[in-house]
Amino acid sequence: MKEKMRRSHFTEGPFAKFFKIISLLQSQYKSKETRPIRTALVTARNSPAHERVIRTFREWGVKVDEAFFLGGMSKHEVLKSFGAHIFFDDQDGYVSPASKLVPSARVPYKGNSPLNELKNNPSKKVKIS
Repeated sequence: MKEKMRRSHFTEGPFAKFFKIISLLQSQYKSKETRPIRTALVTARNSPAHERVIRTFREWGVKVDEAFFLGGMSKHEVLKSFGAHIFFDDQDGYVSPASKLVPSARVPYKGNSPLNELKNNPSKKVKIS
């Protein structure tokens, strides 16, 4: 089962369109040096789970300038070294320390999130805590 998951890509979440648009904007520039936006994927994933993230971005046509697969280590130092201007994550444990360095936002979207229910049934009222 894990092998099958690794070889598949993620379904589009709330930031998929954002990533695609940023990537499209970047593609308008001939070199990385002239791009007004520099992007990095900073994820707690590690080998072999990183493969799914890479496959997803390829499927979506999204390119990033840097990728950091931290295997659960803190993202704080990477963001500091990278000089990030904005940071998004779905876990408070990463957003909170990062917010001391860079504007940070929590993506309220997980596999078991009530937002999935809302997405699948827009007329249903869902309590989000």
